[in-house]
Amino acid sequence: VFKGSNCLTRQGAKTTRCMIALSDGGKDAVVNREFDLISKGFVEEGFVTSEAKQDIAWIDANTLLVGTDWGNDGATLTDSGYPSSVRLWQRGQTLAQARQLYAGQRTSVGSFPWSRELDSGEVIYGVTEAPTFFTNSVWLLAETGAALLMPVPAKSSLGGVFAGYQFVTLQEDWHIADQSQTFKLGDLVAFNIDQLRRDRTLPPVELVFRPNERQAVNGVAVAKSAALLAINDNVASRLLRLERDASGWQTSPVELPGTGQASIYFAAKEQDRVFINFEGFLTPGSLLSYDTGTRQITHLKSLPAKFNADGLVVQQHAAVAKDGTRIPFFVVHRQGLEFDDSTPTLLYGYGGFEVSMTPAYSAGIGRLWLEKGGAYVLANIRGGGEFGPAWHQAGLKVNRQRVYDDFIAVGEALLSMHLTSPRHLGIMGGSNGGLLMGVMLNQRPDLWRAVVVQVPLLDMLRYHKLLAGASWVAEYGNPDVAEERAFLKTISPYHNFDATVDYPMPFFVTSTKDDRVHPGHARKMARLFETAGKPFLYYENIDGGHSAAANQQEWAKRTALEYTYLIERLFPKSGH
Repeated sequence: VFKGSNCLTRQGAKTTRCMIALSDGGKDAVVNREFDLISKGFVEEGFVTSEAKQDIAWIDANTLLVGTDWGNDGATLTDSGYPSSVRLWQRGQTLAQARQLYAGQRTSVGSFPWSRELDSGEVIYGVTEAPTFFTNSVWLLAETGAALLMPVPAKSSLGGVFAGYQFVTLQEDWHIADQSQTFKLGDLVAFNIDQLRRDRTLPPVELVFRPNERQAVNGVAVAKSAALLAINDNVASRLLRLERDASGWQTSPVELPGTGQASIYFAAKEQDRVFINFEGFLTPGSLLSYDTGTRQITHLKSLPAKFNADGLVVQQHAAVAKDGTRIPFFVVHRQGLEFDDSTPTLLYGYGGFEVSMTPAYSAGIGRLWLEKGGAYVLANIRGGGEFGPAWHQAGLKVNRQRVYDDFIAVGEALLSMHLTSPRHLGIMGGSNGGLLMGVMLNQRPDLWRAVVVQVPLLDMLRYHKLLAGASWVAEYGNPDVAEERAFLKTISPYHNFDATVDYPMPFFVTSTKDDRVHPGHARKMARLFETAGKPFLYYENIDGGHSAAANQQEWAKRTALEYTYLIERLFPKSGH
């Protein structure tokens, strides 16, 4: 299964080489092979890695930085199963001959290589060691001389370099005493990277962009004449052009074709042309071209419509959570719909890891649900990144019940609107969203009639001992810490199963080759239902990795199973 490409791009040089990641059945572990874009084939005696969870960064056409499993029965992996060391690999060497540049701690999540090209054409490179899922130590390495620890907060993310300035997004407040400055979590800031390298101390830090309480920074892409800043603005996407002049950083809007989700597909500092994908609930993906030199945006092409959107409308509402917080959600339904408690409704949620749920086009939802008269709801609950780091951090560890209360509040709001009723309301979520579904089975079995539990975490007292689970203790809490274990026991779906409760019949979906969230979670929960004699459905695809589908045929089968279940449970029996 194709899992992505990592291509070498350099100013003033026509480069044709990429590292192609290939996965056995969709696993996170991959093999990387060097590919030539001109001959359209793999390079004979080119760079090839062994299967592992790994990361690669190009330094030049003949040199890579590699973090991978270096052997010795996993001795070079962290407790989370990711690389703990990074080595310099030069063409002509075997992988075993690569020279170690950095060795991290086994207790960290992992150590991951990176590289950046400066305006001068010089390439800098280093390693990001993640002690936890949300903290980083960023090291600047060199062929000679001591490594330099970037003097940035542990909870921050490094972006690209533009006009000599290194972008940093903050996930915590940053007070710089000797500069008498305090920046806020969520801010985008920058400093001169050449001055840092020369003086090896933090240069003056400048504020680039400060989001308001309903905005969040999504990332920065660097092109030749400007940088582009992608933000959430009340959950929908906006793009801003970034430039720096004598008075500081300036922003100006890049006009998008409507309200939806914008993703920067390609930007390179040697080119003015930036490719942008734009889509919405009812708008198929469109490829846009933005020229940072002329400031012109051009529509290049769109994917064909995969379902009939005529007569469909999108509305944004808000529920009020138990603590008074307003929780936004989108509803897609037929125009002129009668709100009489009878509409079959699918509510989707995630709520974790600062991942934002934004408007996106789905052929499956459109053809298999909306065209049949169902309503689709997307909940923007806390734990996600829709409104920045604070929105995410409000639901961490022992505060996680807020995430579940938010989702329940959205479900209850749908009933208050008379859009639907428990008899016609179903919910769906995967991975962390699968945990959400398991909690909803336990905490509000009366509120829904169908629950699709995809590739879930469900045993929250042992999750940290399975596959990548140790990397998530900063999100959920550590079961080996008494206070956090006590809370986890109150929400763990596996440990809160009650054979006397009348549960809605759930549908568990997982994959044998999921090497991120162990399929044992779904297997064990299904076994509880089986032993108690309670109805449930279970599907475990042999391939698929964490997506539970490795190709279009498998995706189609899994999706068809899920929506057949939803239709049978939620639609009136006549006519479907």
